Amino acid sequence: MAEVGDAPEPGVQGGEMTPQRYIETRLVQYQGWYDAKATRMKAMHLRMRTVSVVGGALVPVFVNLDLEFARITATVLSVVVVAAVSLESVYRYREQWKNYRSTEQLLGHERVYFETKVGPYRNLARRDAFSVLVARVEKAIANENSATLNVMTLGGQVNSDVQQQGIPAARKEPKPEPEPKTGAGTEPEPEPEEVERGA
Repeated sequence: MAEVGDAPEPGVQGGEMTPQRYIETRLVQYQGWYDAKATRMKAMHLRMRTVSVVGGALVPVFVNLDLEFARITATVLSVVVVAAVSLESVYRYREQWKNYRSTEQLLGHERVYFETKVGPYRNLARRDAFSVLVARVEKAIANENSATLNVMTLGGQVNSDVQQQGIPAARKEPKPEPEPKTGAGTEPEPEPEEVERGA
């Protein structure tokens, strides 16, 4: 049984890779893996959201009941809601679900495009089309790996990281400079461009 985060191992033992062999041993295998992971992450996301919403709605009801068990129930529900929200923010099931599902769909589209010779595979020789397929599939897998690592390690730190890299959060308008005061009969100093042109 695969552990969380374990990708399938390539099933190629040796010999020259053919398009059919690549599709069967790499593309289809990864597509199935992404489908299973997407299904699991979606289920976890929906469970956490359901617990948060239902629990959050029930807490005020139990708080307003004048019964001994209601206070204990409200306290337990509050803890469960906080735990569900916290776990969702740590594991980011929604983002993982979206990453896995979009990659699974992309791999399926690439297979159809390759087999029907449309899109980027149109008018290419079989070997060239296969090279394009491999490059695009491997790039999709690498991008998903990077996106999942980014989601799991950076989380909410993205904005602060972007701002630390020198990208401004918002554009600020410069303050207008006061006009120079000129006395009667004196001319203002020429702008530096005017001085350079006159030289």
